Amino acid sequence: MYKNFKDKAVAVVGLARSGVGAANLCVRLGAKVTVFDLKPCEELENFIQKLDSQVEIKCGNFAEDAFTSFNIVIVSPGVPLNIPSLIRAKAQRVRIIGELELAYLVLEELRKVGAAAYLAITGTNGKSTTTTLLYEILRNSGFKTIIGGNIGFAITEEISKLVKNFEKPREFVSPDYIVTEVSSFQLESIDKFKPKVSAILNITPDHLDRHETMDSYVEAKARIFLNQDAMNFLILNADDPLTRGLAERVGKNGPDVLYFSRKERVRGAFYKDGVIYFNIPELEILCPELVDGTSDSTSPFTFNTANFHIKGGHNIENAMAAALMALVSGCKVTDIWNTLISFKGLEHRLELVTEIDGVKYFNDSKGTNVWSVVKSLESFSEPIVLIAGGRDKSGDFSPLKHLVKERVKALVLIGEAGKKLSEALGDVTDVHFTGDMHEAAKCAKGLAAAGDVVLLSPACASFDMFKDFEERGRVFKEAVLSLTS
Repeated sequence: MYKNFKDKAVAVVGLARSGVGAANLCVRLGAKVTVFDLKPCEELENFIQKLDSQVEIKCGNFAEDAFTSFNIVIVSPGVPLNIPSLIRAKAQRVRIIGELELAYLVLEELRKVGAAAYLAITGTNGKSTTTTLLYEILRNSGFKTIIGGNIGFAITEEISKLVKNFEKPREFVSPDYIVTEVSSFQLESIDKFKPKVSAILNITPDHLDRHETMDSYVEAKARIFLNQDAMNFLILNADDPLTRGLAERVGKNGPDVLYFSRKERVRGAFYKDGVIYFNIPELEILCPELVDGTSDSTSPFTFNTANFHIKGGHNIENAMAAALMALVSGCKVTDIWNTLISFKGLEHRLELVTEIDGVKYFNDSKGTNVWSVVKSLESFSEPIVLIAGGRDKSGDFSPLKHLVKERVKALVLIGEAGKKLSEALGDVTDVHFTGDMHEAAKCAKGLAAAGDVVLLSPACASFDMFKDFEERGRVFKEAVLSLTS
């Protein structure tokens, strides 16, 4: 078992969460592992402490031929595939894969003893919410389920636990499903990755600093169904032109395509007048045991969204996508319904922090691109004081202009992209520049009146000021709560 890795020389490029998971998994598979990272070792100490003692570590700059002597190179998602050292290795026929592909290949070995199938979700926005919803539905339906990928733990870390337990048969319990959020960066480096059910929630401009063109970005997203066949399912957003258009690439031997829509009746799930309808006649005929109704519905295939805690039209879309994936994975309608009405959303995604003097403060730090902010702004009817800014990802902020003019009474800016945001939006609302998050929160409090909303939704990456969007969100919450002192 694991003959593809035993005694092989493996290089792992990029030591973050994914790099640690990949390196430790490869050690467990019997490989000789070396980790490379451009950062100095002292900056990576938190990750180094989590590595297996057998892993060799090389920090700092490395030569262009650094990987040519290895059998396999595993690339972390944050590492572009077009760096000279990887191009050189590929020319020497060194196998180059990503951390997601590694996890899949190992799982394929375990599947011989009945291990899990993948359920994979990608899209520009909504991935984490949809992934978590699906995970909770499956668990509530009684399936043994693992969650990982671009959310929570690295997927290789989760697979590593399975490998360890498989070596002790009495302790090995095979999961039914692995639910994974996958990014365009991860999909660039797959080869055989084949989910049982995949979903593409939407595609809007993002990460163009890496992908350079929208065509390249779309191509990366489309790779999620590259290897799917007629026994698999693909869930697409019918309202998003780029996403819907991908159905034309599905050949006659490709996956069965289902859609979700807030605008029209489709085969799959659609929304009208506050109700989600499911239109999958063959599922009701073939699997009547899945269709056992809901307590608040006029038929087994309708959900009244007035009972949902999650806010905004985009979350209706997320709920439809998760529900469709759950249905075709064998979940009963009652289990889907009960999960949807109890789900209260994720931290840093339109998260209500507190209310001060009649003003509600929302943390949407995960709003790292323009179209995510569009969806967040559309979720409120109240006047908004918007805190935005950070590191620009070569985005175009002009799509925000109409909504900012209509709904944003003041714009509070932080970070490197402040000037660009001001130039794009400063003629339609009041603009205020601030130096850090605490100053931004204090400024926003002074601008907001009772009945208003203060919303952190940056439209930018966090890396100019914070480690990640999660740290940015936590600092915002601390800053807001300090306003009550």
